[in-house]
Amino acid sequence: MKGNGIIKERLHLLADELAYLKSERDAVNNFDVYQEDVRLKKAVERSLQVAIEICFDISQRIISENGLRFAKTYRETFLVLQEEGIVSQRLGGNLQDMAGFRNLLVYDYAKIHDARVYGILKKHLGDFEAFAAAIVQYLTND
Repeated sequence: MKGNGIIKERLHLLADELAYLKSERDAVNNFDVYQEDVRLKKAVERSLQVAIEICFDISQRIISENGLRFAKTYRETFLVLQEEGIVSQRLGGNLQDMAGFRNLLVYDYAKIHDARVYGILKKHLGDFEAFAAAIVQYLTND
């Protein structure tokens, strides 16, 4: 695959975002602490957005370079990877949900609920790790 170098670079960027998000996840004891810290909330929201964008960029590169079916939306991009067996059905579904969440962060920011962001921070960082592992596996097998 031609874009392995770019994909590996993006995987490193994703690892950096995850390291930051994990440090914040581990530092925040409860939802009230999170909700009261405006600077933290904004930083976490932005870092989640960037992490999702990185996953999208990697996915688009794989789709493009392998002549896979064109995806019209972020959500559909992850569906294509799922259909191709690059990510599992469960992970593909979670990534599709993340694409919807990314759109909320970018376009519908007035509707962001702190509880949802906090839930992703506490319970779904593993989805990014699973995505990275699936991509590494795909590159290894390619």
